[in-house]
Amino acid sequence: MSAEAKNFEAITKAKDAHNKSCPFPPHTVRMHPYEIDRMQWDEGDTIAGLLLEADPKLGTGAFRLVCDGNNPPELEIEQTDTITAPAEPLVVPVPVGPSREDERRFEPQ
Repeated sequence: MSAEAKNFEAITKAKDAHNKSCPFPPHTVRMHPYEIDRMQWDEGDTIAGLLLEADPKLGTGAFRLVCDGNNPPELEIEQTDTITAPAEPLVVPVPVGPSREDERRFEPQ
């Protein structure tokens, strides 16, 4: 079996295993650029239904499947104002009515 056929088989098996254990199907397979050249594939090819991307951070002989569970797409985040409780209790002044003495001063005579 050729190296290309072995890699295709390994990617297909990994995709099946991924689909059994993750609710997000993979959309991309990443490989070291050397491996892509060695397989005589090109970045952007579709391998086993997955987009092929070069990733120099991966070691040779390895690949990585990517799904939205690994790298979620950019989401629009709505900015909202947050109301928080004050750190100190609020002191609300309570108005005090007129004293009895003041009431007597204003009584009509």
